[in-house]
Amino acid sequence: MARLIWLMGASGSGKDSLLDALRETAPPGVLVAHRYITRAADAGGENHIALSETEFHRRREKGLFAIDWQAHQHHYALGVEIDLWLEQGLAVVVNGSRQHLPAVELRYGSRLLPVCLQVSPAVLVQRLRQRGREGEEQIAQRLRRAVEALPPASCMMLNNDGPLSQTLSQFLTLLADPVNGRS
Repeated sequence: MARLIWLMGASGSGKDSLLDALRETAPPGVLVAHRYITRAADAGGENHIALSETEFHRRREKGLFAIDWQAHQHHYALGVEIDLWLEQGLAVVVNGSRQHLPAVELRYGSRLLPVCLQVSPAVLVQRLRQRGREGEEQIAQRLRRAVEALPPASCMMLNNDGPLSQTLSQFLTLLADPVNGRS
């Protein structure tokens, strides 16, 4: 059964690193989708398609997005291509948003698999400092949000405190689990 795997986690939890590693090792039948974002292409972080706000709104008006949302002063979207991939029986992994999970649940229902990438506060602080995008006050805010955000009950949990290779292995096992229809 085709599934939309909605990968969520705090900023700095390792979503981008995990998705980059998955792009290189994904089994047949699994694709990693990119997002369309009103953020510069060279802003660092995830592999995304950079759009101006005007182009973003134009594409939304033309129905070219399966789902879109706004967060952190940017607009985000997933293109309608993810629906085509799902129709072809593929599993599609996306960098999702915790806040917008309810809208995705409404649209994709039983085809949705929410996965929560978790890291301990100590590891999260270290990673946020290493990436160098935020100052100490912003890091403290991100840490507070991460600690306060409870994972949805429907979320499959995936710990990313250890090496990325270990997390990737666990994620690939989760994707291949035939009991839950994730193959």
